[in-house]
Amino acid sequence: MANTFFRNNAPQILPNGQPVPAPVELTFSDVLKRSAEIQTMDIRGNSASGVLTDGTPYTATITYDPELLSQISQNGAQVSIDASKTWVDYLGTWVPILMGLFFIWWIFRGFKGGAGGLSRALTQQNPTKITTGKTKTTFQDVAGIDSEKQELMEIVDFLKNKEKFQAVGARVPRGILLSGEPGTGKTLLARAIAGEANVPFFAASGSDFSGIIVGLGVAKIKEIFDMAKKNAPCILFIDEIDAIGQRRSTHSYNDQDREQTLNQLLIEMDGFSNDTGIIVIGATNRSDMLDPALLRPGRFDRQVYIELPDLAGRREILDLYAKKVKVSPDVNLQDLARGTTGFSGADLENLLNEAALLAVRNGRTEIAPADVEEARDKILMGPRKIRKMRPEDIKLTAYHEAGHAFVSVMYADVTDPIHKATIIPRGRALGMVQHLPIDDKVSMTISEVRANLAVALAGRCAEEIFFGPDKITTGAESDIAMATRLARYSITTAGLSPKIGLAAINQVNNFGNRTALENASEKTAELVDAEVRAWLDDAHANAAKILAKNKDTVRKLAEELLARETLTGEEIKEIVHGKATTSARKTTKTTRKNAKNK
Repeated sequence: MANTFFRNNAPQILPNGQPVPAPVELTFSDVLKRSAEIQTMDIRGNSASGVLTDGTPYTATITYDPELLSQISQNGAQVSIDASKTWVDYLGTWVPILMGLFFIWWIFRGFKGGAGGLSRALTQQNPTKITTGKTKTTFQDVAGIDSEKQELMEIVDFLKNKEKFQAVGARVPRGILLSGEPGTGKTLLARAIAGEANVPFFAASGSDFSGIIVGLGVAKIKEIFDMAKKNAPCILFIDEIDAIGQRRSTHSYNDQDREQTLNQLLIEMDGFSNDTGIIVIGATNRSDMLDPALLRPGRFDRQVYIELPDLAGRREILDLYAKKVKVSPDVNLQDLARGTTGFSGADLENLLNEAALLAVRNGRTEIAPADVEEARDKILMGPRKIRKMRPEDIKLTAYHEAGHAFVSVMYADVTDPIHKATIIPRGRALGMVQHLPIDDKVSMTISEVRANLAVALAGRCAEEIFFGPDKITTGAESDIAMATRLARYSITTAGLSPKIGLAAINQVNNFGNRTALENASEKTAELVDAEVRAWLDDAHANAAKILAKNKDTVRKLAEELLARETLTGEEIKEIVHGKATTSARKTTKTTRKNAKNK
């Protein structure tokens, strides 16, 4: 039996008894061709619908054409046009108008309170991030910059004993500019001044005074200075002041808002009232970018450059931060200070924090010397790399580092003492030899320069001597670059070459960078290149001569590196000077004990 399917709705029937055909969709060209077949047409916009003469309903998209409508009407069709508007049409017309009226009302509302009404409205919509209140930081929390603290003690004394200065007629600086390398403690020093003087401290960043709305920076400058005047005497600290205090230019047509903000800052710092009780402290890493009007006396009267800490300063900083973490008595902070030349206060704090994290990772309750060594190597060279190396690459790296270490010991009376040698990969380096300076050096003698050049090229010399000229690798890339920079600096800037003389060929430009042979003729440039090459060749020859005469000792040093991966400075000296190392002594004792047992 066949299956029968039924529909829910019965089909529509025409008066003649035939079912109504399915509706069709006509294009505009179909309407033109079948205009005689159209019986009715209802038009609304570009849409049309109706019935054909055979009873078929249709829909079409047409273009308003009076001639077409006239032709359809002449054929006897009933045409009706609906020109009424829906709520969507009214919405598209009135919404833009209402939005424009609302914006105009919002703008004029700012002028109700006078000329500053708009500024107040802008600042309310974009409040400045201001840190307020009294700080608990004092000069005891700042270490390693004693001379800079002494410069700022007068500010603290003025805030505490204002009458003493007024009796003499002295005017205390209204503004202090702190400049220096990142992480040297500029913000910490500003907070310490406020903490020592026990006065309110207002802090903001230079980027807080910039915005997309013209006039916003001016309004915010007025806002923060009005707040400071109500709480005078106080300290107003603006960090990264170069964001708004950059040098103005006659061609900066597209940066007028920043210049207006700078102008308002200049007015506030040197207004008609000379005794506001507000001391402005600015901090920047690029004081060379600031506008001269901002640096003149009466605004930033005193400029304090905070340098990177020296050896004694680094030790003070380490002692300060070591009180906040648990450090083992075995950790030698003096050696750590010697091995962190060029570190800022923030770098030293980060070093101890990394050591504390390593101690926790290793299951210790206090920082051990191994944690400090690992943390310093991680910061200087990068994290330890776990990579698969070919045995021949590991062996070549060991001999390379052994060459550096041996020549360093040979020049121990001239160069910095060797600290350790390792073949553990870190960052891009496959190994390294570290030196710890006894103290901070401000200059180098020509003998020190030539010794350092020989040490730098000793790694490549070891590759040539022990593996042959055809087996040298690209591992000496950084050594060669460092040696070239040192030689060129000594010859062209320090005047250490008799052939070039005392002429300073490389001059420092406005951005602190050196351009190659700026004040040299072509003949002088060729002479400089030849002299640099001669210095490097001499250093290479000296290192090769030292290593060739002591091949057995260098080989023993390399084999110890292969066996233990890392050697301390004392262990390296024991091997070089012919003394038995700790591992060798242990091996000898074990051999003798086994022989007795047999």
